[in-house]
Amino acid sequence: MKAQVRGIYTTALTKMLLKNGFEIVNPSLAIKKRFKLSENSAPPDIKIKDRYDLQGIRALGKREAIETLHSILHSNLEDVLTRKWRASVDGIYKGRVAESDNNVIYVDIGENIVGRLPESELTGEKSPLVQVERKRMGFKHPVLTTQLKIIGNYAILSQNSKVGVSLKIRNLNKRTELYTLGKKLAPQGWGIIWRESAANQLKEVLESEVKILNEKIKYLNKKASKAESPSLLVEGSYFIDVEFPCLSKKSLDKWRSTVAPTLDGHHFYKSCGGRVSAALEMAEKLIEKGEEKSKVEESFKNHIADEFPEEDSIVDVEHVKLSGMIFHLGQATIESINDLEVKYSRVMRSNGFYDGLNVEKEVGDKAVSQTIIGELWIKTEYFSRRGEWKGTYINLNTPLEVYPKTLRYVDLEIDVCIKPDGSTEILDVDKLEKAVQEKTITRRLFEKTKAKAKELEKTYKTKYQGF
Repeated sequence: MKAQVRGIYTTALTKMLLKNGFEIVNPSLAIKKRFKLSENSAPPDIKIKDRYDLQGIRALGKREAIETLHSILHSNLEDVLTRKWRASVDGIYKGRVAESDNNVIYVDIGENIVGRLPESELTGEKSPLVQVERKRMGFKHPVLTTQLKIIGNYAILSQNSKVGVSLKIRNLNKRTELYTLGKKLAPQGWGIIWRESAANQLKEVLESEVKILNEKIKYLNKKASKAESPSLLVEGSYFIDVEFPCLSKKSLDKWRSTVAPTLDGHHFYKSCGGRVSAALEMAEKLIEKGEEKSKVEESFKNHIADEFPEEDSIVDVEHVKLSGMIFHLGQATIESINDLEVKYSRVMRSNGFYDGLNVEKEVGDKAVSQTIIGELWIKTEYFSRRGEWKGTYINLNTPLEVYPKTLRYVDLEIDVCIKPDGSTEILDVDKLEKAVQEKTITRRLFEKTKAKAKELEKTYKTKYQGF
């Protein structure tokens, strides 16, 4: 299988993919040099690039390639989170209209997936042919359209459309040549849009692909007339969102270090972006030129120290759910911080209830959280404004990462709850069990988290015995 990789994780992932039988296509100059790769412009089976927040990657590709990437990541990265989207991107479905709301038609496309179709695109059918668009990939409700496309490596057949040429093809002679060929080959009722990859292909190759895509149209028409709704008629690509928490970034550092000069914490610092990322690049270039690593590392850390929070700093707290949803817990004050542990506090701004503790939450309550760097938990003690202890939650999570303005971790659902009467309870193990069954998390992380929860419960049960 062929993979195209871009972004801050490229070197580590390229090493991992090559080791597991992938071929790297369209490599950057740096990757070609590091891995001694030759030029390869073959169409990829999977495209991998950074997430917008740099906390992981997004991959789009053929089913087998996505499944293989998923397996490789779970085998090599302990706390990786993989969120596979069940809808087939560019897939064509025979749907079933479910309901309408605010100019949007909700269409059931099967496998408990309901997509959103603009009301203006539906002309009364109860079982419309719809296609999953590449907008808002990963969201609960896929964006659908009735304007169908048949996707190839070099060409796209677009229903009720004209011939078009990718704007990335800038050579005017080549654009004219492709436009003329498109007019000649386009089937009735469809236009041809030439992709950037068509620019370097022989005419015979392009003609052959259009012929294959035309056969897919005939297959679609034949299958659509007989298929039940909802059902998938033409399979497209598949999408996966991957999160690299603390331990995964450290593992990726090790993969990268076998190929290029790599400071400890490389991928963490790259995900910080801005001045920190730029300083890291300069430091690693110095090592590459022969400077002593230990001295460069010391200089680098001194250079970026002012970017990170210290005692009394105000930071945001990002509580990331397994689904990928982020809860911003509000601003916190750093009480103490060093290489071993972090302690921070928040003041409650609204009334409510502390679930699990069976205690009322009141404005002015103080939550004091602390953790040991690298541990799978954060202990939070709740106090009234008068200083009375209301109970303790020990949240099981990926190790806390301290960013320049943010504290970030992924919630692993399990909590150890210590109630005001001193009794202890482990909560929500079933939620983490569901995540491992759905292969969102690794089996290793599940077992490690569950064992840590039992250890913590035992410790605090003994501590509060006879309270």
